[in-house]
Amino acid sequence: MDQLSYSAAWLSRWRDEITNAVSSMLLTFEEKNGYEPGTNEVRIASKSDLRAVHDGDRELQGFEDLLTFYQSIGEVALPDVGNGFFVHSARDVLHRVEEEGPVSLSEADDPHGMVIASNGGGLLYVADRGGAIHRSRTASLDGAEFDKVADSLPQFLEHVRHCVVRFVGSTRL
Repeated sequence: MDQLSYSAAWLSRWRDEITNAVSSMLLTFEEKNGYEPGTNEVRIASKSDLRAVHDGDRELQGFEDLLTFYQSIGEVALPDVGNGFFVHSARDVLHRVEEEGPVSLSEADDPHGMVIASNGGGLLYVADRGGAIHRSRTASLDGAEFDKVADSLPQFLEHVRHCVVRFVGSTRL
């Protein structure tokens, strides 16, 4: 992607690039793998998603990049890319914070974060209020340690896009 600044337009192009890559992979998925693929999509935010963002406005204060994301994208479900990758819906993210409280991140700009994504292996991705994204070292939050994987949500999303495109390219061989 070129250097368009992070915005709804940037997210639309990000979504299109991932959707196009995954669509090409799905054309021969069953033939190559022997089973039907799951639902692989970057879902546009619905009215229900936007209500959840509006209702969770207080919890999302300070997470401006995440707010921009959820105003455009409802969720990301890519179960057949690598071992799977998921960006959870705003409703799910906010429900988890309500039920379990914020995630403790000792090395973050703000030591309180929220789980926004996961992979099929159970690793969790946590956003902090400083904008950074952290990945858990294990599939549990109990005593979890985290590694910073991106300085910002746009940087993280660009990495996701790159990994999806690379994975799809490697499956064409």
